[in-house]
Order: sequence, then C-alpha cells, then structure tokens
Amino acid sequence: MKDGVGRGRALVVGLGIAGIATALRLRQIGWEPVVVERAAARRSGGYFILLFGTGLASASRLGVLEAIGDRTPQLAPYEANRAGRLTVGMSLAGLPGKPRVVLRGDIEQALFSALPADVEIRYSTVPTRITQDESAAEVTLHDTAADTTVTERFDLVVGADGMRSTVRRLAFGPDDHLRPLNYMIGATVLDKPVEGIGQDRGLTLAEPGRSAWIFPFSNHAPGLLFSYRTHDIDAEFTRSPIESIRAAFGPQPTGPILEKLLTAFEQAPEYLFDSVNQVKMPRWHQGRVVLVGDAAWCVTLYAGMGASSGIAGGELLGTMLQRHPGDLPAALHAWEARMRPFIQTEQDSALIMRRIFTPHDRKELLLRAAMLRLMRAPVIGQAMGKLMNGADMKNKTFDVAAV
Repeated sequence: MKDGVGRGRALVVGLGIAGIATALRLRQIGWEPVVVERAAARRSGGYFILLFGTGLASASRLGVLEAIGDRTPQLAPYEANRAGRLTVGMSLAGLPGKPRVVLRGDIEQALFSALPADVEIRYSTVPTRITQDESAAEVTLHDTAADTTVTERFDLVVGADGMRSTVRRLAFGPDDHLRPLNYMIGATVLDKPVEGIGQDRGLTLAEPGRSAWIFPFSNHAPGLLFSYRTHDIDAEFTRSPIESIRAAFGPQPTGPILEKLLTAFEQAPEYLFDSVNQVKMPRWHQGRVVLVGDAAWCVTLYAGMGASSGIAGGELLGTMLQRHPGDLPAALHAWEARMRPFIQTEQDSALIMRRIFTPHDRKELLLRAAMLRLMRAPVIGQAMGKLMNGADMKNKTFDVAAV
C-alpha cells in the first residue's frame, strides 16, 4: 500500500449501484479504484427502487442524495382483480420511514456523475483468475472486445458483480451460494401509463402463487412487475419470458386489466426475467477479496433493500479502510461485523414481504388481505409495518462514528 498509510489500488468488478458506490468511496479516502464492467457500456435503464433510511443516509454522506432525486407518487394505489374491480390498496412508499421512490438509473447516474474523471473504467472486461500472496491479489483480466488478456496486482479486489458473481466463484470456490426461493420475476419500465390507470396510480393484482404490479412514478411512466411461484425454475427459461408469464397466470381468462399488463410487457423493448434467489455465505471476505451488494448477500427485491444495502455496503467499506490504515484484515473484519446483522435481518424480512408481493397460496392470500386492512388502520398499521420491516431496520442508519 502506498506511503504506508493504508492507501492502495483496488479492483472493483461491476459498474452497478454497489460497484460505483464502492469506487466513489474508495476514491474519497485516497485509494486508486480501477473499475471493470462486463458490458460494453454503462447501462442507462433501470427499474423501480425504494430507497430507505440506510440508503438515503449513505447517499447523503457520499454527496449524491440531491442528484438522485425523488419520484414518489402521491396517490393511493389500487388493488384489482381479473374482473376489473378496483379497491384502495397499500402504497409501498407508505412503509415505515417513508422510503423514496426512484428508478435504478437515477441512483446509478448520480453515483457515476460523482466519480472523479481520473477513475479508470474498463468496459467489456471480466476477471478470469484471482490468486493471492502476502503483498497483493493478482488478477487476470480479459478484454472481450479486443480479445486481449492482462494480469495486474491490486491491494484489494471488490466483487460487486451481482447475484451470479464471477469474483465469488473465482475467490470462494464452485459453490455459487444461491438459495432459490422458487419464484420468478418479470420486470420492465413502460414508456407510457397503462390505459385506464393514471400515471400516478399504482396497482396490484394478487392471486395464489402469482401477482402483477404497476409501480408508479410522479414524473415518469410506470414500472411493471410480474412475480409468480414455480416448481421448476429451469423449465421457466425454456420458453420466452412472456410465454412463461402467461402460462403462470393461466389457464383462466385474463380479464381486461391483466391482459393490458401482459400485452405491455410483451411489447416492452427491455425487460428483466429471472429467478428469485438469496445469496447466503458464511463470510464475505477472503484474504484481499471482498464481496459487496448482491454478490455477497442478495436480499431479493421482496426485501426492497438491494439498492440501500449496496450503497451502504460500499460506503461503509471505504470508511472501515480509512479507520484501519495499513491493516486490511482488521478493516474487512470490522466492515463485515457491522454489516452482517443488518443483512441477516433484511434477508429474514424478505420472506415476510414475499407474502405481500406474491402470496404462496389461498391461505396466504387471505392473510395478505387481512394484513393490508390492518395496515390501513392508523395505530395498528404502524406496528404492523415495523413487524413486516424487521423492526424498522430498513430505516436505521449506520452510526459509523461509533464503530
């Protein structure tokens, strides 16, 4: 490490929210981050995000909160059924702490714009080998566009490359640590509101084992999400996404509202279709390699904390490196000790929130309806909200000064 004061050169793998937040914080404390990204360019799209207190506080300390903005809608959403009946529903933006509604792209753009111009970013580049010795981690990097390979040494390697992390596989072994929940999601952002549903109106159509959601934004066309239970994840990928989604919502007639949503997804130029998994690992760092965000802990979209935990994890990592100059093991140990209880709570809460997103069966559907009624009651609603959100851990911020 340079000058013996704990400043070093770090490889950050992945140019998503966790990766950019980590690179930004590392640069702020005087490190030299080098960012590599598998894609040929930074993605500009993104989906519906709830930014809770933890993420808001970290974004503020990183200096990007104002740039992220706020797209929180003001109107109450609808609950719908296939026949087209609409009733007043529960807004996810009304959860304890009043999370901020934004697009994933809002967060990525704000973080990326804050990166100093001297931060090196290499696109179309992936790690293919990681070895370590007492003085450095040696990483072989493949430029897939030029089909060239280079091997370089780094003081720290940060895997922020998502749920199916290459860094995790290279540094921690063949076990991918994915724990499937046996649910699928299909998500997109529309280019216009759904006919008959105003731009500021959300909507949920929940049935046993499946649900469809419209996520509204105050100043943007809405997001659309399908979520459903499956007994065979592999089989879901043998058809086109819309075919699998339609099969999951069959064989009954779709009705007017659901048909509009299915058609909107089918016509969307960009979408995400994937299985829902958590990542469970006994430790997130190994020597000079550390995992951050979904690569380490993937709490799933049901928890609503992917973006917040990614920003917080990257910011806190830099802070611990600053607090333990020249002592990488101590910094990584302190970072993981601080993050792990928080992440465990969020992974547990995801299993509760899944019942709100997609009830498993008719019993859970009835339980969901009862929970929504209780949450609309002023006093009971507050207590129910905190129970659903892990005693409001989403809105607790890391008091790094006390660490």
